[in-house]
Amino acid sequence: MNKILSRSVIALSLMTASLGLYANDKQVQRDTSKVTQIQEIRNATIKVTYADTTFLIDPMFAKKGFYEGFPDTHQSYLRNPLVDLPIQPETILAGVDAVIVTHTHLDHWDDAAQAAIPKDIPLFVQHKQDQKLIQSQGFKDVRILTKTTFEGIQLTKTGGQHGTDAMYRIPQLKAALGEAMGIIFEATGHETVYVAGDTIWRPEVDQTIQTFKPDVIVLNTGNALVNGFKESIIMGKEDTYHATQKAPHAKVIAVHMDAINHMSLTRAQLAEYVKDKGIQDQVLIPVDGETLSF
Repeated sequence: MNKILSRSVIALSLMTASLGLYANDKQVQRDTSKVTQIQEIRNATIKVTYADTTFLIDPMFAKKGFYEGFPDTHQSYLRNPLVDLPIQPETILAGVDAVIVTHTHLDHWDDAAQAAIPKDIPLFVQHKQDQKLIQSQGFKDVRILTKTTFEGIQLTKTGGQHGTDAMYRIPQLKAALGEAMGIIFEATGHETVYVAGDTIWRPEVDQTIQTFKPDVIVLNTGNALVNGFKESIIMGKEDTYHATQKAPHAKVIAVHMDAINHMSLTRAQLAEYVKDKGIQDQVLIPVDGETLSF
């Protein structure tokens, strides 16, 4: 009798352990399904997989050196882009559910991307002007992003400014710089992601961080320069540090470096600065093609 009882206890224990392992395995599966992935393609082109939906942001697909350098900017004698894509366009586009174009500057939306991207894919833009332009390029489903739900994900347009106030007081430069947006990604059970876009640090950025409390912040940090100004038209290393202080619990991802002529901050320089500041555990600087998971 004791032997039978002992065998029953052992069998019950094994069954309980198996159920526990099964439950743990299911938990791992559930957690895995909620992983957010951000892939740096090149420059400001990133691929965001969020809540089982994949967004391609600011696609520039041109081959190395295809375009002349941007006139009246830092190192304009260099041809853009400075490096080739790490991945073929068809691989980049695999699994993409929607495209987001924060603005239509060449290094965020070029002819090669327009030719490669399916014309019926949902495509989000910042305002009616960009909507009309991209519709004229043959795209059929171009949506203006304000506060939108797509595949259960809340997308919110955020503000900023693509240069300093002094730059925007010059009509010709203001027209060239134009407007750019950022995006907040929100979904139940997922990290909040903030893609700031082509902006300098502005009150709008502070307000976005304060309001949404993002867990992941993607910054364009190449410190792009135009002739006649010491200040950048996007963020730089000091802004990266500022982000870590404003959002001490967030991971900061730095992109938009080493690929376009007017970028004055390299990944290597930023990595050295980040190390000197002691924020290397908070700041991630992916190389082209690298995927980060959260």
